[in-house]
Amino acid sequence: MAGTLNKVMLIGHLGDEIKMHYFDGGNAIGRFPIATNETYTNRQTGEKVTTTEWHNIVVKNKLAEICEKYLTKGDKVYVEGKIKTRQWEGQDGIKHYTTEIHVVDMTFLTDKKKQAPTTNNPVVNKPDTGNNNPVVKPDEEKGDDLPF
Repeated sequence: MAGTLNKVMLIGHLGDEIKMHYFDGGNAIGRFPIATNETYTNRQTGEKVTTTEWHNIVVKNKLAEICEKYLTKGDKVYVEGKIKTRQWEGQDGIKHYTTEIHVVDMTFLTDKKKQAPTTNNPVVNKPDTGNNNPVVKPDEEKGDDLPF
């Protein structure tokens, strides 16, 4: 295989509210953790064991603003993106590292009928599945509201 692939797909629950940062020029970035769980049965004891993995999520610009407006702690989301690692040096001179998921595509899975975004928003489409969970695509351009 000649190419490489950096793709992550997660379904989890928000562990905290969205932390927003706004920059000159109108750009914005939002950060929040999501938790994914794995449950298995310990073969020796027969006990069910659940492990939780925490993921640092990063959303940008319009998608960050939509997340801030419609998501709250505990909401279930599907995120698709790329793994990126950052490093910085703290005030104490120690290098710090973090691994983040930079979101490319997102779907809100928690049903919030009274708060659902409208289809007038160019970055939110409601899927034709009979539920009110918006599908959010940050790079989508405003165009026809056709479902295909």
